[in-house]
Amino acid sequence: MTKNSNKRSNADMDATDFPDDLIQTQHAWTATYTALAAPRPDDTAALRRRLLCLSVRLWWHPYWRSVSAVPAARTELRQLARGREA
Repeated sequence: MTKNSNKRSNADMDATDFPDDLIQTQHAWTATYTALAAPRPDDTAALRRRLLCLSVRLWWHPYWRSVSAVPAARTELRQLARGREA
């Protein structure tokens, strides 16, 4: 495991090595989405802009060029970020 990575293995999947910045961005995306979904959030426009910016960062992160099963890896990343929130 490298210094700036997080390795997670699952019985059904190969070990996936996510860069820390990608995990942090996914965590920020989830937190922003949760804040936007709350009843009567403060500054909805700012939350939507932040969610869009984070979505672009997640979608175009260089890590995805090195993964063969991108949809499965994206799902695993979301699960990993949610697990860290708990």
